[in-house]
Amino acid sequence: MSRIATLTMNPAVDVTTAVDQVIPNRKLRCSEAKREPGGGGINVARAIHRLGGDATAIFLSGGPTGERLARQIEDEGVTPSPINIAHESRETLNVTERSTGSQFRFIMEGPEIAEPEWQAVLSKISSLDPAPEYLVASGSLPPGVPPDFYGRLSRLAAERGTHLIVDTSGAPLQHAVGPGTLLLKPNIHEFRQLTGAGDATGGFSDFFLEGAARALVSAGRSRAVLLSIGAGGAILAWEGGVKRIVAPTVKVESRVGAGDSTVAGTVLALSRGMPIDQAAVFGIAAGTAAVMTPGTELCTREDTERLYEQMSGSGTKANR
Repeated sequence: MSRIATLTMNPAVDVTTAVDQVIPNRKLRCSEAKREPGGGGINVARAIHRLGGDATAIFLSGGPTGERLARQIEDEGVTPSPINIAHESRETLNVTERSTGSQFRFIMEGPEIAEPEWQAVLSKISSLDPAPEYLVASGSLPPGVPPDFYGRLSRLAAERGTHLIVDTSGAPLQHAVGPGTLLLKPNIHEFRQLTGAGDATGGFSDFFLEGAARALVSAGRSRAVLLSIGAGGAILAWEGGVKRIVAPTVKVESRVGAGDSTVAGTVLALSRGMPIDQAAVFGIAAGTAAVMTPGTELCTREDTERLYEQMSGSGTKANR
């Protein structure tokens, strides 16, 4: 077992194509489809591998789509660890409109998961030998999985001495707190849901965001919070203080995969002994590197390391 494991409860085969223009009620002639393994934790494991690390990808796998996922993951050099389910794993569709450069992402709900199936995930995590040092639980929960699943996972992680990192949204994020939760990684919209700040469209000041993130840590809901604020970078709150991380300005090719790359860079840096404030900088470098790649491509090691060196010299501000 790798020092890092990822968990994907709702994986998918990502189907990517392009069309000249998206027009309703017409047949649209698309380019040849590209199929890649997808889902939060799977993408995190893939990005870790691209950054020179190693991770085991644990995921629910159903039918031919699940079998394809396992083959594709292994082909990329990542160790797959599928848990079989009765229903077919999902596909998602990503369509680029060539005339505008816009991306349209069609996300299917996912298969219904029976209680014995999601209980089997907890059993698998509890039986890993040795227990991973870090476990990344990323992505949505499919139908049938209780919203407090990540909270249960947090308690299990604490029992096994594993540090849990969670990247999700909605009710599963609300319930992801627990004694084993090292890091929550919400975006602005998810952070509003988590803190009860509402869905106002107006922007929040850094001062407000830093205070709200610090409050989550002080309340013991997680030992750290890495709040992604898009092109503005991120705000990290942890037991040692609060840090504003400014992302470098780069040409954006696609924002798909940026969040997963951020998590991958952060957890890989932590596993290599970096303190969390520097690990988060490496994570934002990886997320920035991801937006420089087209389509659903993830970060590259070369771009990530170059951006990290650039960011380490400037662009961060710490408040203690």
